[in-house]
Amino acid sequence: MRDLYQRLALSPDANDHQINSALARCPNSALRQDATSVLAVAPHRETYDTLHHTLSDIGRLRARLGLTHGAHWQGDVANDFSLPPDNAISRHDELVDRVSHAVSLYNRWRRLRGPWLLIAVFTVGAGIGLALGFALSLGLGLG
Repeated sequence: MRDLYQRLALSPDANDHQINSALARCPNSALRQDATSVLAVAPHRETYDTLHHTLSDIGRLRARLGLTHGAHWQGDVANDFSLPPDNAISRHDELVDRVSHAVSLYNRWRRLRGPWLLIAVFTVGAGIGLALGFALSLGLGLG
């Protein structure tokens, strides 16, 4: 389905005067005939507007998901409601990235915890032993 508003360079909320002037400027007779039969008749336009809104939503969803038509569809009627891919990261993807980063930091800490904990306990124990030995040697030497 063609996006008649896009093809006529109109806004979907264009009034009748704007539609009629766009139809008068349209160089393509097939497009002008289709647009006249759809946009110039009020019940047809209401139905078309409902369908246009739905297809626009689908186009935005496809862009958000990174789905686009292949190169052979570019510029074709089938591509009227396609938008360029939206490369913004979703909140879900951002949260998954943050959690993955936190998990990798935790796993790294767990992997290094064993050797460092052993070294820390040995160092503290040796320091306390040296301090007590030094204190005892000073105490014995004075007394």
